[in-house]
Formats: sequence, C-alpha cells, structure tokens
Amino acid sequence: MERIIFHIDVNSAFLSWEACYRIHHLGGTLDLRTIPSAVGGDQSKRHGIILTKSIPAKKYHIKTGEPIVDARRKCPELVIVPPNYTLYSHASRAMIEILQEYTDTIEKYSIDEAFLDMTNALSDRIRDFDAIRLPAEIDATWQNEVEHRAVLLAWQLKERIREELGFTVNIGISSNKLLAKMASDFQKPDQVHTLWPSEIEHKMWPLPVEDLFYVGYATAPKLHRLGIHTIGALAQFDPDILYHRMKSHGLLVRQFACGIDDSPVIPQLMEAPPKGYGNSCTTIHDVTDRQEAYWHLLSLAETVSQRIRADEVRVSCVDISIRDSELRFYGHQKQLRSPTDLTLEIYDAACRCFDELWTGYPIRHLGIHTSKVSHAVGRQVDLFDRYDYGKLRQAECAVDEIRTRYGNDAIKRARFVSAPGCADPYAIDHMNGGISRERRTVDYHKETIS
Repeated sequence: MERIIFHIDVNSAFLSWEACYRIHHLGGTLDLRTIPSAVGGDQSKRHGIILTKSIPAKKYHIKTGEPIVDARRKCPELVIVPPNYTLYSHASRAMIEILQEYTDTIEKYSIDEAFLDMTNALSDRIRDFDAIRLPAEIDATWQNEVEHRAVLLAWQLKERIREELGFTVNIGISSNKLLAKMASDFQKPDQVHTLWPSEIEHKMWPLPVEDLFYVGYATAPKLHRLGIHTIGALAQFDPDILYHRMKSHGLLVRQFACGIDDSPVIPQLMEAPPKGYGNSCTTIHDVTDRQEAYWHLLSLAETVSQRIRADEVRVSCVDISIRDSELRFYGHQKQLRSPTDLTLEIYDAACRCFDELWTGYPIRHLGIHTSKVSHAVGRQVDLFDRYDYGKLRQAECAVDEIRTRYGNDAIKRARFVSAPGCADPYAIDHMNGGISRERRTVDYHKETIS
C-alpha cells in the first residue's frame, strides 16, 4: 500500500491563536484574522519585527521578519498585538492531542506544523468514512478508495480543529512528506489539498521555483541565472550542469522538483537532544560601556547554565556573538579546560571572549552559545580551577530549585539589584535571553480588547 502522509499547517498560527483567545476567553468581538493585523515585538525595546500577519495584511505586502516601522508605512491602520508564547504552546499541545486520536506516527515539525503518517489509519475499517460529507467545491482529487478516504479523513480532522479549538489549518495530502508540505501551501486558509505524484505536472511544476522546499533566498538567484524560473523547469534541467554549478544541493532541489522524497515520518513530539545551548538578547540602547556588557553576559550565562544543569549535561566550548549598531556580526570562542555546567565558569569564558573581540564599537545585540555537550559524570580536580566545582554546583542547583518553585525573581545576584554606573540599573533582566519576559505571556488588563 502506498504511504499516505498529511501535513498540518496552522493558518497564521500566532495571530490565529491570539484571535481565538481574545474572542473565546476575553469576550472580544473583533476577529484579528479579518483585518490587517500582525503579532509583533516591542518596538520600544528594539524587538519590533513582524512575527506573523493576517491574510488581509498580505495585500499591503507586509512580510514576516520586517521591522514594524516599515510595516506601518505600508499600512498605517495595521493593528499590532504583542506575542504570548505561553498561549501558543498551549494551543499547539491542544492540536497535537487531537492529532493523536488519528495516528501515533506524528512528527512535530514546528510549533504550528506536523507530519502524520496516516497509512494505517486509512485501513481502519472501524471508521465510518461514509458519514463524512465533503463540500462540492473542495479542491482535491483521488484515483482509488484509499485516496478518497484520505481526503475524507483530512476534511474531518480540519473541521474538528476548527470547531473544537477555534482556529483553522490547511492539510496537504500526498504519498511523501515533501509533496504533502507543498500541498498544504496551496490556497489558504482552512483548506484540504492533494498533491499526488500524478498531479505534480499540472499542480506543482507551474509554480515559481522559489516556492519549492529548500529553495531559499541564496539558491533562487543561482537558479535564475541558469534560466530556471519554475519548478517544472528545474525538474527537467540537466543534472550534470546543476551539479557543476551548485554541487549536491543542486541535485537535491532537482530531486524535490521531481517530487522524490523517501524520508520517513519519525514519531517525535519532543525536540531532539540539543547539540548546544545558547541565548541572546537585543539591548535596549547601544552599549558602549564594558561593565554594562559584562552584566548582559552574566544575565545570559544564568539562563544558559540553568538549562544545561536541567538536562544534566556539561559543555566544553563557549562562544559569544555581537552585532553592532550597523548590524555587523562578530564572534569568538574559547575551549574550556574541563566540561562545565557552572554559571560563573561560562560567564568567565564569555568575558574573556568579549575582551579579545570587542574594540569599543556600539553593541546592539549580545549572545552566548555553548557546544561540545557531554554527559560526563564527576570532574577531575584541576590545579588551575578558579572555583571549587563541587561546592559551587551545589549552590547553583539550590538556586535553580528556588527559582523553579517560586519564580525566577525569587533570588537574584546582588549586582542586578543595584548596578552602579549603569544609566538604568533595572534595564537588564537578571535572567535574560531566549523568549523575553514580555513575550512569554501578556497582561491582557493592559491590552485593548475590542
């Protein structure tokens, strides 16, 4: 039996989840999905970019990732709401719970996307497929009973999510993950689309080559220079020339253009173990004082090391990243003498990297990243150790426990309570990086709900 793969994609996910919450839980009457609107960061804190936008906002050519100030120039009446990642996590989990009623083979691709292997679910004779009715205008085709059942089940699943959770999804159906994902990107929102191998030539090949998976902003210009502007042209292009010009990546995207993809749906609802740990932050103002930069690095080291200790691993490499006021990037790394999970050891290494890298230019963005993760048990005493590892780790684990039980602000380092010499001593969050506090949740009492 041919594989049957679904790709589930939430329509304008963050905005849809925000709109549903405001309507169904806060008593709002205005559906953000029906007006030019977007979820965006706090422009005053230099997090001001568009994270997702409504379908009506697309006609103004507003793009995900662009600065809010640019989006407002295109559409002055654009409604911007703050992000609430806690809400989005809950909504994503609620969707996964429904998907699990249909199959155990679910690969969570992102917070708002998932692949489902429905092959066995469609052979289940217990399901009453005859009771599912499709609207006459649905854009889906089938050549046999199995494909027909796939469309019926996808339609039922889409309707359940809309009725029970309030938001809409697109579902793409095919015999492999690539084609299913391509199908889900067809006309939106709230649609079911098929892209069977027999439909590739008339449904996928006429599309711009930029619409193909793995053809990004760097690959597309290379293909254009070869005279390739559609997916069909790529599928029929000479593979030898592609390899000569683009090496293995050229052959890969040509394979995708032909609809070839053998990758399995790997049951995975949790993220794979990290190969490294890192956090970064955009500073409220350009930093030109070394001591203030150190405070930012310490706040980042706090959150990075807490995650490392929670996973019971250690790291052997620390590197920092800097973006200056002109958005130029700088990076530097240090190898540690011994693997560590201590905040202060990671902080010290980050400061040494910073001192060797920074020449005084204004800093807009700072990050700490770690790699070479190990599960080492115990640690060899080193004559050159600056800290008593055993005692300090006990103290830091105790701090982690307090913060877990009573909140991150239950205990903080003294230098974050009072920071002499800093223009605003309270501007630096003592637990910085990752999803910032204002984006983890939203105080809806301060929001205008209409």
